[in-house]
Amino acid sequence: RMESLPEAVLIRILASIPAVDLVLACRLVCCQWKNLVDGAALWILKCQQEGLTGAESQENAENWQNFYFLSKKRKNLIKNPCGEEDLQHWGEVENGGDGWKIEELPGDFGKEFPSEEVHKYFVTSYEWCRKAQVIDLRAEGYWEELMDTTQPKVTVRDWYAGRRDAGCLYELCVKLLSENEDVLAEYKSETITIPQDNDADWTEISHTFSDYGPGVRFVRFEHGGQDTLFWKGWYGVRVTNSSVTVEP
Repeated sequence: RMESLPEAVLIRILASIPAVDLVLACRLVCCQWKNLVDGAALWILKCQQEGLTGAESQENAENWQNFYFLSKKRKNLIKNPCGEEDLQHWGEVENGGDGWKIEELPGDFGKEFPSEEVHKYFVTSYEWCRKAQVIDLRAEGYWEELMDTTQPKVTVRDWYAGRRDAGCLYELCVKLLSENEDVLAEYKSETITIPQDNDADWTEISHTFSDYGPGVRFVRFEHGGQDTLFWKGWYGVRVTNSSVTVEP
């Protein structure tokens, strides 16, 4: 009989069951199973079995169940980050000068991207070009209690570069928004200036939101720039591989 099994054996049996079934079904069987599903030992074992622990893991995570689900769900929430679908999924587009353009790496007077998986980038023109995405966290599976109580870290990253023969400007602005789109937390970079005759290296910019308080439901990611020489065409800042991730 299951109730006669040692707890350590029962935990190993439960650890073989899909996580959603543990929470929605097994937890309701009896008080013992509820306590095991709500406890740390079961989820630590599942994390170990599925390779979710290691040097980068939060070994002192207060809630291992949330840690497990956040680790399994971790992905880039920005759609079309590298221009493979032209400007699809990007809204509030400001097309200054000749507007946004998508080009193949490395581009004229440019350099290859550090990752071989990235093949394209967005490039700006001689007046400000901006574009944004708004991420609905609930639609992506991050439930209200999780965002209000656990408040997992939200990490944003972007990559930018100039071309060697032209100077340019770059800006990044990311906001955490409430249900009514009130700003609960904000990160805004300085206006970054890349001089003419630069090395065209790709540079990563990042920021992590934490302890931002309850109520976050959306993330608004916006970036853009222009060239500083006002040359007709696409001599402004290049951006690609943008990302927003919810971290365990």
